[in-house]
Amino acid sequence: MRQLTVPLLVAATLAAYVLVRWLAMRRPHPLFNVVVLSAALVACLLLATGTPLSDYAPAKDLMTFLLGPATVGLAVPLYRHRTLLRLYALPILASVAAGAATAMLCAGAIARLGGMPREVVMSILPKGVSIPFAVEIARLYDGVPPLAAAFVVATGTLGALVGAPFLTRAGVEDPVARGLALGTVSHAQGTAAALQEGEAQGSMAGLAMILAGVFTALFAPLAVWLLG
Repeated sequence: MRQLTVPLLVAATLAAYVLVRWLAMRRPHPLFNVVVLSAALVACLLLATGTPLSDYAPAKDLMTFLLGPATVGLAVPLYRHRTLLRLYALPILASVAAGAATAMLCAGAIARLGGMPREVVMSILPKGVSIPFAVEIARLYDGVPPLAAAFVVATGTLGALVGAPFLTRAGVEDPVARGLALGTVSHAQGTAAALQEGEAQGSMAGLAMILAGVFTALFAPLAVWLLG
């Protein structure tokens, strides 16, 4: 079967996203995760057409180039809810710092107690932040950058799937708290899930995602010392 060209791959990816997004909006359910189902549809398409993953890379690079403007775009809802920032400045900083430190130490300790090699432990430490942060942190402390990126994707996917339902079951209803929790532990995918709940949740999640990256970089030397 004829392999797909870059424009067709981009169009197919967008179509998969639109379809899954439509399903998720019509029937809200944790299993209707936009990232997971869209990726699965694209993977099936590549297998069905015999298109190697290397041929998909140019289409992926073209689409991920837009991540920069999309991240900057999070400043718009954040500005609209700047009153919340002034009101909750100290609790926001304290909670995100505590969440980032806890995520690092718990993941590293579990990997360490499980007998994982040191490079795996160093790669899993920054799993709760976005890939650019995680890759650089892993590289600095002798981790494996591709493995760190894989842990980030897995963490974000899991957080987007179960984060909101878990918070609901735990009785967390405040939009600021929900947004901060999702953004701190599951970065961009958590932020996307928070945005589906509301603009306030999404703006707080975007802020938490950025702060968590900064705090994780700051806490990394201490975590490495404790677990290394």
